Amino acid sequence: MNKRLFTTVRLDQGEMHIYDFGEVKLHAWQTGDPLNDEVFLMEKAGQMVILEPPCFTDSIAALTRYLEGKPVAGILVAYHGAGASLLPGVPRYSTANAADYTRNGGGQALIRQFASAFGPAFDSGLHTVTHFIEEGAVSIGGIRFVIRQTAEAFDLEIPEINAVYTHMLGHDCHSIVAGADHADGIIAQLQGYIEAGYDLILTSHYTPEDLKDAQTKIDYLERLKAIAVSSADREAFKAEVKKQYPAYSGENYLDMTAGFFFS
Repeated sequence: MNKRLFTTVRLDQGEMHIYDFGEVKLHAWQTGDPLNDEVFLMEKAGQMVILEPPCFTDSIAALTRYLEGKPVAGILVAYHGAGASLLPGVPRYSTANAADYTRNGGGQALIRQFASAFGPAFDSGLHTVTHFIEEGAVSIGGIRFVIRQTAEAFDLEIPEINAVYTHMLGHDCHSIVAGADHADGIIAQLQGYIEAGYDLILTSHYTPEDLKDAQTKIDYLERLKAIAVSSADREAFKAEVKKQYPAYSGENYLDMTAGFFFS
């Protein structure tokens, strides 16, 4: 599947890119919210499954309008645990560690930061998990997902479309990298995707990507580690990264990465 083969539907906010796999359709929504969140909807036999809910009130309203008349079988909540006002009554699926990340871990810290930064525009309400899932296969809305637990939450394999979902990739934008060990972990993960031969890589903050993008990110992460070793402090590190990657977006993520490498 070519990542550029989709039809476009413009919403009140952002636009939906629809990939047709035959029995299954992937609706990839560029929300256009302040965090550039991407929300994915899987459709099969007239039912929808939401992959990672939006967290901003305007996004929740736009998605609710888009889904009018479309049955929603469930919402998979991994890394984005806020936005609980979305479609009350629809089952919420998550793992125990993802729920803990949202309520007590790093996810909760981020939710507090975003609530402070964006005020009422950000829905800080936490999703209540109705169905706890574990490592391995689960069927929701007639679609088979394979749960892969991560340190913070979980990733997903979607065999019917030969795709994988993870939190972040972004081949031409900065990511939050919590030091060299974390970079090595991401590299190993991306190399695994290349070896598996996925058609699409879905992430919460970027449009669907492919294996060429995964290799581009691996090269970036290796370079990031080298720059950190040769930099005297975080400001020198940031300046050199921006010099070498002048067109990259996500400078706020680079700030966070610098803080981790030079804490």
